[in-house]
Amino acid sequence: MNNRVAAGNDRAYWLATMLRIADPVIKALASRKLRATMPVENKKEEQLQYSHLEAFARTLVGMAPWLERSAQDVEEEKLRVRYGELVRAAIDAATDPESPDFLNFSHGMQPIVDTAFLANAILRAPNTLWHRLDSRVQGNLVKAMKATRTRKPGFNNWLLFAAMTETALGVMGEDWDTMRVDFALKQHEQWYLGDGMYGDGPHFHADYYNSFVIQPMLVDIIEQVQGHYEDWAGMRQNILIRAQRYAAVQERSISPEGTFPVIGRSLAYRFGAFQSLAHIALRRELPEGVAPAQVRCALSAVIRRLIEAPGTFDEAGWLKIGLCGHQPELGETYISTGSLYLCSAVFLPLGLTADDEFWQGADAPWTSQKVWSGQTVAIDKALS
Repeated sequence: MNNRVAAGNDRAYWLATMLRIADPVIKALASRKLRATMPVENKKEEQLQYSHLEAFARTLVGMAPWLERSAQDVEEEKLRVRYGELVRAAIDAATDPESPDFLNFSHGMQPIVDTAFLANAILRAPNTLWHRLDSRVQGNLVKAMKATRTRKPGFNNWLLFAAMTETALGVMGEDWDTMRVDFALKQHEQWYLGDGMYGDGPHFHADYYNSFVIQPMLVDIIEQVQGHYEDWAGMRQNILIRAQRYAAVQERSISPEGTFPVIGRSLAYRFGAFQSLAHIALRRELPEGVAPAQVRCALSAVIRRLIEAPGTFDEAGWLKIGLCGHQPELGETYISTGSLYLCSAVFLPLGLTADDEFWQGADAPWTSQKVWSGQTVAIDKALS
């Protein structure tokens, strides 16, 4: 498999892949046919309650930066505008109590999670996903988000889900619970373990939840709330420094072949495992010695390796459970079709303009390619 992609083609490939993943979800929900058409693999009564909101919110959390920034290419801009319209129609369908696709925000625990991913998408694209909604849809969206307040999140990364929803409500001009935000920020400070890594609750878990949830949500929350309290402002620098270090670790974990360690739970989120690295690239804050082009090439290799594996999609284009192809044994009991769409989080750098260094830099080997081909590489060192 050729894992190197010409720099001029990477953006087009990423965009086509993101839309290939997103199309079934966004188009079905925009036409109020998501429940009627989306298959739910690992179908249980519980998953049937949650899977549709999972699919929508997780797709948006990765698409949002692209939806928010005007494209320089005329054809890409037409696509962006069209998908903005589709997504706003989908938000309407998802939050309208009269819609056949009115999604579940109020029953069970899982909606706490995916309302937060939807909230995170709003923070990443406030103009597209909030300000351009009409007042009726805005009202329905706010009501849906506030419905999650009736339940208590778990004492782990879930604290950030409650905090993210409250943060977005504040940005949207609604009443928001600063205590939920404060508790999540302060508790994760207690769970910081060192060298850019947080525990998922009181204990360390060898998995990708620092990337699926913890690091990106901490960064996005603190950027929005830092101005409200002095102690929050004081936390910002450490949160960003740790996220940069974790991004460096993530870049080094991508093998020369575009694979990565198969460890921990939720591997069926595929390349969503690299949200944190993609997020730091989007922010143009990659750590010293990690060039944007090498991150582009590394992530392109991972995306190609996984998305082109036979069995990744069903005949209608919906994702199937697995990491490299269809591997239903890798789906935990909480995993169903909708869960898989967190893979979209890898596409955050599409929010950078096409002339950005991330897209225009000449192809460059990533760290493991350099090491395993005998090239000179700087010594890695822990974060002090």
